[in-house]
Amino acid sequence: MWLICTALATIGCTYALIAATCLAAFAAAAAPRPAATRDRRDRASVSILKPLCGAEPMLKQNLRSFVEQEYTGDCEILFGIAEPGDAAASVARELIAGPRRARLIVDAQRCGPNPKVCNLANLERRATGEIIVAADSDIGVPQGYLAAIVDALARPGVGLVTCLYRGLPAGGLWSRFAAAAIDHHFLPGVILGVRFHLAAPCFGSTVALRREVLRRIGGFRAIAHHLADDYALGAAVRGLGYAVAVSGIIVDHTCGEASLRELIAHELRWARTLRGVSPWGYAGMVITHPLPFALLGVLCAPGAFAACVLLAAFACRLALQLQADRVLGRSVLGAWWGPVRDLLSFAVFVASFWPGDVAWRGRRHHPRRGGMLD
Repeated sequence: MWLICTALATIGCTYALIAATCLAAFAAAAAPRPAATRDRRDRASVSILKPLCGAEPMLKQNLRSFVEQEYTGDCEILFGIAEPGDAAASVARELIAGPRRARLIVDAQRCGPNPKVCNLANLERRATGEIIVAADSDIGVPQGYLAAIVDALARPGVGLVTCLYRGLPAGGLWSRFAAAAIDHHFLPGVILGVRFHLAAPCFGSTVALRREVLRRIGGFRAIAHHLADDYALGAAVRGLGYAVAVSGIIVDHTCGEASLRELIAHELRWARTLRGVSPWGYAGMVITHPLPFALLGVLCAPGAFAACVLLAAFACRLALQLQADRVLGRSVLGAWWGPVRDLLSFAVFVASFWPGDVAWRGRRHHPRRGGMLD
């Protein structure tokens, strides 16, 4: 047992250092370049689809970041809700009064058990743009986002563009813990996976594709039975022979968890979703948890060597945390909280292997094999 724990801790330390290096390389590659002198008035028309459900934290701020995008082509924004009394409707109506062409669509039509995808399918029918951009309601974007992803979609062979995201706490300790899980665990892992061709990501933070490509895969209704709808959409586009490009722009994902219970429920849903779509790949993520295994190694065989491995695990995880904070330009959780966050992440990882439902927007789902919903 000591040997297994020590080996996993050592491999995990190596992983953390490689991930930190990949983060630095990603930041260098994504650094802003001088703007082109040519005015891009030939950009394609865009429809931005925003499925809404409830007045979540920072909703108005996040939606405004899309409404206020500077884009030289034609652009419309469609806000979608299923029920007229949805609390998000008043926020959307405030923003519709702005200069950007925007509409609020109320449509409860269902095409499957995934409510967000049903909302997107209803918006898709009203969209008029040549390019469809869908983004979750808890996403905020920087200025220049829309132009950058449209330009990325114009590259030869690219069928879909997606974006990485960082955590943005909405307030309180637990929301900072949630943001730290994204910044210090999720994001480095994805960047490393993309760097070494171990991951083929597609995230609900941004899904941008041409209308024709969306039509060829059957529209959003084709993924309405998937829990990991973003992953399924990316796989469908790749199935047509196109590449899914990861933009250099990192957007904000609002973390509004107000309690430990809410935090664990949310992270368990994410973890079980990932395990459902890629069981072996998810199991391989055990190497991303060096600190818990180093602690187990000390408990199994206390001694100088085990203590050195534990110190190495602390140091390597701290190096990765500090590198992530440097790349992202801010710290959401102090360095002293890092080990606590690491242990909590490991607990969620272990718990995700036990069968159970997932909680999502006030509903409970029991995914079938492959992450499919009944």
